[in-house]
Amino acid sequence: MKKSISSSLIAIILLFSACNEDLLNPIPRTTFSEAVVFDSPEKADQLLNGLYATLIAGQFYGSRYIIYNDIRAEDFINRTTNGVTGLATWQHTLVSTTNEVQNLWSVAYLLINRANIFMQGVAENADKVGGQEKVIQYQAQARFLRGLAYFSLLQLYARPYADNNGSHPGLPLRVQPELDNANNALARSTVAEVYAQILEDLNFAEQNLNAENGSALKNTTMAHRNTAIALKTRVYLAMRQYGNVISEANKIVSQTAPFIADSGVNHSLQEDIADVFAPPYTGPESIFSAPFTEMALPGTQNGLGSYYNPGPRGNGDYSLNMDNGIFTLEVFEKENDARSEWMFENQSNGLSYLNKFPRGPQHLDYAPIIRYAEVLLNLSEALVQSGGDQSRALELLNAVRTRSNPEGAYSGFASTEAFMEALLLERRLEFIGEGLRSFDLMRTLSTIPGKENVQAIPPSSPNYIWPISGVELLTNSLMTPNN
Repeated sequence: MKKSISSSLIAIILLFSACNEDLLNPIPRTTFSEAVVFDSPEKADQLLNGLYATLIAGQFYGSRYIIYNDIRAEDFINRTTNGVTGLATWQHTLVSTTNEVQNLWSVAYLLINRANIFMQGVAENADKVGGQEKVIQYQAQARFLRGLAYFSLLQLYARPYADNNGSHPGLPLRVQPELDNANNALARSTVAEVYAQILEDLNFAEQNLNAENGSALKNTTMAHRNTAIALKTRVYLAMRQYGNVISEANKIVSQTAPFIADSGVNHSLQEDIADVFAPPYTGPESIFSAPFTEMALPGTQNGLGSYYNPGPRGNGDYSLNMDNGIFTLEVFEKENDARSEWMFENQSNGLSYLNKFPRGPQHLDYAPIIRYAEVLLNLSEALVQSGGDQSRALELLNAVRTRSNPEGAYSGFASTEAFMEALLLERRLEFIGEGLRSFDLMRTLSTIPGKENVQAIPPSSPNYIWPISGVELLTNSLMTPNN
């Protein structure tokens, strides 16, 4: 029986501050702490802001989720052997009780449950929060966040969709509010079933989100219609449903250059790549980002720059791999490519570091979640893989590449395989430090390359995906581990 959420119900604190200290112990998804009331549009707005604050917590998109998806691969070398800052992820030695395994799972399901509580709360108090139309808009925001949370969890805790079309165990699908532990026991849905729920959420979001949010800042930091569409191109790419990638991307990408979204928020590539990663972070390329200010910082041992910058700007946990990392390959032409500014050689130790997020030691850099450059490359790949318009696919790839390397345009490729090799290398270069490397390896069922004394991880290895959180295994009697 569905539990009703009235204005007097003791519910979860949705106002989860992004500047909270790092979670050292997993927080149960049903944690309650203060009375939450849905008694005005202003309160509902505050609670919605709390959902976004949960998303950008340090353990999630505030930095660590992004970082884990890069350091699993070969472009970074661990320098501090600090177990708190992803060492086991880098080494592929995770177990169910490792901090990041438990904390990431917990905060993602915390967001999912808060979204469920929020959606039911506004629905049951429609007259107080602005009417039915406003309720649907609120629910669209929450469903976007829930869909993103489930998609993010799938990328680490479940086999890729491409492995037997999503038939492997996925995640427990929790789509109703949970206010106590009565429903802890819930079996895993298949990967395909979880993707179906993600797409249901994102389709609802696309249909009901605002076309734009009223300011460049809100367009960058809260979901609008084109945000949902952009995320769907990533989801369908993970599923290898290239026709759907093309259909979605065509909604926000013009047929010819200069490529632009001609409805809703007018996304486009920024002329100078440096401007994307500099204040105010709200240019037309930034579809969705996690914001930080001096009053709302990512927290201790969080922030992208904390991991990738040496002191005094960061902790220097990870340097660039200058043996077989992306900056050592032919795709990167140092003398001609503006992305060479992302390399910083530390004179004190002779190591090279990523300079993409330089605003330390406070780490005020926004964390990029979706950029328009990704949508263009998603569309390019889908056209290549589906045998679509190859000239347009080439134009899309070159739009991203020549923005930073004007002399680096490709004239064409002898085969689909050659095109894909160049495209995946361009993605690896363009999005280094933005958390897409592991995604690209796994959706293509590629081996995770080795680095230094860390061995390569083939798709057949149990370490190809993360173990299930130990807390979930203890509290959910129907949960099964990853073997």
